[in-house]
Amino acid sequence: MANDHRCITRGFDRMGSDQGSAIATTATGPRPKLHNWLIEQREYDRQEQRRGRRHAYEVVDPRRTALVVIDMVPFFVGGSGYCRGILPNIIRLADALRTAGGAVAWVVPGSDQPHPDLTREFFGEEVAEVFRTSGGAGSISERVWAGLSPQTQDLYFEKSAYSAFFPGSSNLPAALRANGIDTVVITGTLTNICCESSARDAYASGFRVIFVADGTAARRDQDHNATLHSIYRSFGDVRPTDEVVSLLSA
Repeated sequence: MANDHRCITRGFDRMGSDQGSAIATTATGPRPKLHNWLIEQREYDRQEQRRGRRHAYEVVDPRRTALVVIDMVPFFVGGSGYCRGILPNIIRLADALRTAGGAVAWVVPGSDQPHPDLTREFFGEEVAEVFRTSGGAGSISERVWAGLSPQTQDLYFEKSAYSAFFPGSSNLPAALRANGIDTVVITGTLTNICCESSARDAYASGFRVIFVADGTAARRDQDHNATLHSIYRSFGDVRPTDEVVSLLSA
C-alpha cells in the first residue's frame, strides 16, 4: 500500500524566499524532483504490533536534537535532480532546529582516505581519485551547496568513510555528545550509501535516529525505498519533513 505522505510537489508548493534561493541556483541544472517514497503498510503493521505504535520516537526534545546534513556538496547536488529537490526541505529542517534551540551539523567528504590502496583496487585509479576529491577544497562551510546557507553557529565536519558515525571517520559523534545531543535527524545524499551507513552507525552508537524520507536523495526510487525499508525496520524512524518539523515544534 502506498504511503499517505507521498507527494512529489509538496516541497515546492510551500517554498519560502530562502528556499527559493536554494532552487534558483539550480536553474541551469536538472529539474528538482522528490523520490516517490514508500514504506509498505505491512511494515507499519509489523512495528505497531511490536511496540504498539507506528513510530518509535513520538516525543523529541529539540534542544537535544541535531540535523545531520550529509554530502550536500556541488559534486553531488550539481548533477542530481533528487538532490536539488530536497534543498527546500533541508532548509526548513535547519531553520526549525535553530529556532527551537537544536543543532545543525554539516558533513562533507574528506580527501584523506584511511585505506587508499584498497579504494584504488576497488574503484580503479581514476574513479578513486574522483571520489577522493568529491568534497571540494577550502573551509567546510564554503564547500556545502551555497543555496543551503550554512550559518556560523552550525557544526562542520569532514568524514573519511561513508558513515559519519563510523569510529574514526569524523569528530561528529563526540561533538554531538558534548552538546548533549541524543537524537539525530538524517538528511543528504546518497540515501543508500552515506546516509544509510551513517544512520546505521548512529543507532549502533546510541543515538535515536530519524531518517527524513523527503530529505534524502538517491539515484533511483528503488535504491531510496530499499534504504527506507531497512532503516524503518531495524535502525530508526522514517518520517517526512512535515512530521519532523511538527515534532520539533510540539
